[in-house]
Amino acid sequence: MKVSVIGAGYVGLVTAACLADMGNSVICLEVDEARLRILNHGGVPIHEPGLEALVRHNVAARRLVFTNDAPRAIAHGTIVFVAVGTPAAEDGSADLDHVLAAAATVGRHMDDYKVVVDKSTVPVGTADKVRAVITHELAARSTLVPFAVVANPEFLKEGAAIEDFMRPDRIIVGSDDERATLLMRALYAPFLRNRDRLLVMDMASAELTKYASNAMLATRISFMNEMAAVAERVGADIEQVRLGLGSDPRIGTHFLYAGCGWGGSCLPKDVKALRRTAADLGVDMPILAAVQAINERQRALLVERARARFGAGLRGARIALWGLAFKPGTDDLREAPSLEIIEELLQAGAQVAAYDPAVRADPARLLTRREGFSFADDPVAAAEGADALMIVTEWREFRSPDFDALRAALRHPVIFDGRNILDPGLMASLGFEYHGIGRGIGAVRADPASAWATSTMPLRPRVVAAAS
Repeated sequence: MKVSVIGAGYVGLVTAACLADMGNSVICLEVDEARLRILNHGGVPIHEPGLEALVRHNVAARRLVFTNDAPRAIAHGTIVFVAVGTPAAEDGSADLDHVLAAAATVGRHMDDYKVVVDKSTVPVGTADKVRAVITHELAARSTLVPFAVVANPEFLKEGAAIEDFMRPDRIIVGSDDERATLLMRALYAPFLRNRDRLLVMDMASAELTKYASNAMLATRISFMNEMAAVAERVGADIEQVRLGLGSDPRIGTHFLYAGCGWGGSCLPKDVKALRRTAADLGVDMPILAAVQAINERQRALLVERARARFGAGLRGARIALWGLAFKPGTDDLREAPSLEIIEELLQAGAQVAAYDPAVRADPARLLTRREGFSFADDPVAAAEGADALMIVTEWREFRSPDFDALRAALRHPVIFDGRNILDPGLMASLGFEYHGIGRGIGAVRADPASAWATSTMPLRPRVVAAAS
């Protein structure tokens, strides 16, 4: 099948590469010259495991082409995916400028039947707006060409996007056009050989499903963070609570991890957009308001605990920070908790040395423009001479590092574990002072039997971290 994809960002690039790998002929339209140059030189502009190899393989097989030639791209595909960004506007609503501009491009250049697929995350009613824009462009050309608009939201997890696309747990298709529905079924059939997971529904329901899914995931995390605050007060361990809770098949194990806040390109934006849509319709959403408020509190938690541990001020302190990306498996810094944590530390007068295995550069200069911040080449180098370590992203290599080297590198063996990836008892036995989230009242002190337990002095008089 011939497919066109508008936008070679995260969703568009994964969609184009995976469809091409199933034998489809795919042209990807990208107007950003820098991104297009990277793609046409065999690279990919984002970090996603397996994506670069997949793109190169299908480019070499001539099933995947990248271009900025809009007429060529639109003419190519019977199915045209719109996979452009929908950033949050100032009022929290989704900015549809790129989506509607893509729709206008389709309308200006189409000469035969097209199925225009909204792959971007868009609010309810966007399919109707896309249809209106295309109709307007066709009218301006005095052209009558049949077309259909379909809602087909993506459910890709950064760090596992190829697996998610190739083996989907569900494919949502919002369609009111029988021909378009049949074409979408044919396109996705190779991905559904074991079981038909394609759900056809009306377009409004398809559009709302995406927002509802992300809102539910955010709610689960914020709920666990709220429970973590209770766990600290009563001396319980939220990790043990998580295991007991997740063993209930009605609840399941996913997105039950307490931590220092959620971020990324989807959850924060989509929760805001859903609340904005609801408000415009006169619907109050107090649960989602609480979900956002809890997340903001969690983002401030590590710095608050560092202040409590070392005193009100952190001026002159050196903090090692492990993890910059909002989650492991990606280099995405959008809405990453690390950015707020670093900002708070720098404003307090601390210096920050950070390491992340995927974030080795800072093209947007979100961090390198800040005095007092530096990148480290490896985890131990970041910890060299630091007064404390903060773990912000749960990369696998942080779960079992060289603890002897880490302890020797730190000026004070204090760990603030924002993802609860380390065992408090083990840390104490190794001579570390451990502060987790929801893991009992205060900190887990170093084992008095450890030679390292009293080998260093704190920056200031010790204050036990209060539960939040």
